[in-house]
Amino acid sequence: MKYARLTKEQFEELHQEFINFLATQSITADEWKTLKKEKPEVAEEELDVFSDLIWEGVLTKVKYLEHISPKQLMLFHITDAFMELIAIKVEQDDIDITTTYGYKWLQQNLHDDAVNLYTSTKAITDDRNKDLFILIQQGAVITKGELYKYFEDLLSK
Repeated sequence: MKYARLTKEQFEELHQEFINFLATQSITADEWKTLKKEKPEVAEEELDVFSDLIWEGVLTKVKYLEHISPKQLMLFHITDAFMELIAIKVEQDDIDITTTYGYKWLQQNLHDDAVNLYTSTKAITDDRNKDLFILIQQGAVITKGELYKYFEDLLSK
């Protein structure tokens, strides 16, 4: 597998897509039931192939990722050639930016000495989707980029 197997819940959400996938493999519903009973290893391989196809499709469309932890906000903008990062680190012990209070504090205190802003640009590697998947495994989530655009706008002023 290139990525990770989808969860049971994800398979349930993608039930129709999985049926269509099996149809492209010329596997009927009855054959699938038989396959699961008599050749579970082959059924497992089909689940893995389907999972990789879904991940590949999702990752190809990703333009923005966010990773938020109590002291750090990492915002990624992914283009065809580059991964741009806006990172914000809070060095004030009593502030947790994952809380409503902490995030409001950050918005009001961006120029405080306890707040460090960094930007970086990195060239995309040959396996862009694998790079993005690693970030997702580390806790990043796919977004529409509102936070990235907000902070990009603030930084450009």
